[in-house]
Amino acid sequence: MLSIGDLAARTGLSVSAIRFYEGKGLVHPLRSSGGQRRFLRSDIRRLSFVLIAQQLGLSIGEIETQLAKLPEGRAPTQRDWTRISNAIRGTIDARIAELERTRRRLDGCIGCGCLSLKKCQLYNPEDRAGIRGPGPRLLLED
Repeated sequence: MLSIGDLAARTGLSVSAIRFYEGKGLVHPLRSSGGQRRFLRSDIRRLSFVLIAQQLGLSIGEIETQLAKLPEGRAPTQRDWTRISNAIRGTIDARIAELERTRRRLDGCIGCGCLSLKKCQLYNPEDRAGIRGPGPRLLLED
């Protein structure tokens, strides 16, 4: 069992961040007789996954969904992690495709020089994108 300070030292997270993740249900500490949080060693891996998943762009909700698939009270096996990896692969691939599409369109839009979707005769003649709603619709939509 690890104290919250020991868990913070092992993961590189602040104590307040660990409390935040606890509040979100990503880790579930036990309480000592004195009411102090005690974490399982497997929580090191759970929080490490949170950090990696956030770097990949997953939301807290998406991370929570994936962590709910892991066993509580024991370290996840390679099989457990493979299942999660396969589940988030589609999400990551979709984000990559969206970023690549945005990069292609952004280069073309900036290249024209007008920087105005209302005035742009090349990508948005007569402000046709305006009926789709506010914002850079041509960059955000397929």
